[in-house]
Amino acid sequence: MDKSGGEAAAAAAAADDVERRGGDYEQDEHERRGTVWTATAHIVTAVIGSGVLALAWSVAQLGWVAGPLALAGFACVTYYTSTLLAGAYRAPHPVTGHRNRTYMDAVRSYLSTPTPTRRTAPRPREVFMCGVAQYVNLWGTMVGYTITATISMAAIRQADCLRRDGAGAGARCDAPGTVLMLAFSVVQVVLSQFPGLEHITWLSVVAAAMSFAYSFAGLGLSVGHWVSRGGGGLGGRVAGAAAASSTRKLWNVLLALGNIAFAYTFAEVLIEIQDTLKSPPPENRTMKKAAMYGIGATTIFYISVGCAGYAAFGSNAPGNILAAGGLGPLWLVDIANMCLILHLIGAYQVYAQPVFASVERWAASRWPEAKFMSSAYTVSVSIPLLQRGSVTVAPHKLVLRTAIVGATTAVALAIPFFNAVLGLLGAFSFWPLTVYFPISMHIAQGKIARGTKWWCLLQALSMVCLVISVAVGVGSVTDIVDSLKASSSPFKIVG
Repeated sequence: MDKSGGEAAAAAAAADDVERRGGDYEQDEHERRGTVWTATAHIVTAVIGSGVLALAWSVAQLGWVAGPLALAGFACVTYYTSTLLAGAYRAPHPVTGHRNRTYMDAVRSYLSTPTPTRRTAPRPREVFMCGVAQYVNLWGTMVGYTITATISMAAIRQADCLRRDGAGAGARCDAPGTVLMLAFSVVQVVLSQFPGLEHITWLSVVAAAMSFAYSFAGLGLSVGHWVSRGGGGLGGRVAGAAAASSTRKLWNVLLALGNIAFAYTFAEVLIEIQDTLKSPPPENRTMKKAAMYGIGATTIFYISVGCAGYAAFGSNAPGNILAAGGLGPLWLVDIANMCLILHLIGAYQVYAQPVFASVERWAASRWPEAKFMSSAYTVSVSIPLLQRGSVTVAPHKLVLRTAIVGATTAVALAIPFFNAVLGLLGAFSFWPLTVYFPISMHIAQGKIARGTKWWCLLQALSMVCLVISVAVGVGSVTDIVDSLKASSSPFKIVG
C-alpha cells in the first residue's frame, strides 16, 4: 500500500515538474503541433458523418421520448469511455509514461505486456482481436464514405440534368456512378500523400465546417418543410412509427439504436488524434477537453437534426433527410450535398491515415533493408488561403497508399448495399473499441480490484453495450437479407 502510494506520488511529482519546465516527458522524432482546437476539429470530422442525415428516421422509430434520450445517453457513454481511452495514451502513468501511438499499442501496453503489478494474466489474444476490430472498421468506413460521396455527387448531377432538360429527361439524367466514384478516389490518392493527420489539420478544419454546414442545411430544410405544411403541431408519436408487424418494429428500433450508437463512434482514431497533440499541457488533459467540446457540439446537432426531421415528416421520415421528397429548393439541397461531399473527403483521410501507417510499419519491418522503403523526395506545395509548405513524397508511400485507396474503391464498386454491411461491421466494432477495451485498460491502469463496486459498475456498462451490439448485428443481417430479396439491381444506387 505504501509502495504504490509512493510510486503514485513520485509519478505525480515528475509530471508536475515536466509541466512546470515546459517540456515533454518523452521526446521522439515525431512532430506534434496539435492543440485542443485541432483535436476538436479532428473529432468533429470523424464523428459527424453521413449518419447524421439518418437521425430523423432513427428518432422516428423510437418516438419523442426514447429518441432524444437515446441520443443523449449514447453521447454520455461515448464521452465517458473517451476519457478513459485518453488516459491510456501513455503507460503505465497517463502523464509520465511512454507513448502509445496507436490503439493497438495501448492495448498491448495495458493488457498484453507482463508487469509485476498486473492483477490479471497477460492477454495477447486481445491485441489481435483489437487490431481486427479496429482496422476492419476503419477500412469499412472508408468504403462506406466512398459510396456515400458517390451517391451525393450523382444526386447533384441528376438534379442539374433535370433542371436543364425537364422532368421528362428520365433515364438520360442517370449519373455515371462509376466515373464519379473514381473521381472521388483520385482526390483521396492525392491527399493520402500527406504524411499524417498533423499535416492535414486544415483539411479537418474544412471538413468540420462542412459537417456543420450540411447539418444546418438539413435542419433548416426540415424546419422549412414543417412550416410549409402549416406548422402548429409536431409530426410523429410518443411511441414512434408504427410497423407492419411487431417483429418489424423490433428490427427498426434495434437499427435506430445502432445508428445512434455508431454515429458517435470515433474510438478507433482517438489515440491517433491524441498523438498529434503537443505537450505540455499533458495530452490526456487536452484530449478530454477536445472530446467534451467535440461530442458536445455533435450532440447538439444530432438532437436538432433528428428532432426537426421527425417533427417535419413524422413517421414517414426518410432514411436520408436530404433525399426526402418536396424537402425544399433543389439548389439548397445541392449545396447541402456538396458540403457532405467535402466533409467526406476530409473524414476519409481521418480514417485512412491510421490504415496507411499500419501497412507502412508492416512493410518497413518486412523489408527493412530495401532502398525503396527509405527513399524520399521533397516537393513544394501552396494551397491558397490555407497552408504553404512542402510535402515529402516517398515512393513506397505513393505505391502502398494508392493501392489501399484503389482496393477500397474496388470493394465499393463491387459490394451492394454496403451501408447495411457497414452497419454490421460497426455492430462488431462498437462494443470492443468504444467500450470494452477502454474500460479494461482503465481497470488495469487503476488496479481496480475484481468484485468492488466500481468494477461491477464498469462491467455492467460493458455488458449493456455488448447486448446492444449483438442485437444491432442481428438487425443488420436481417436488413441485408431483406434488401437483397427486394432488389434485383443492387448497383443502381451508385451508378
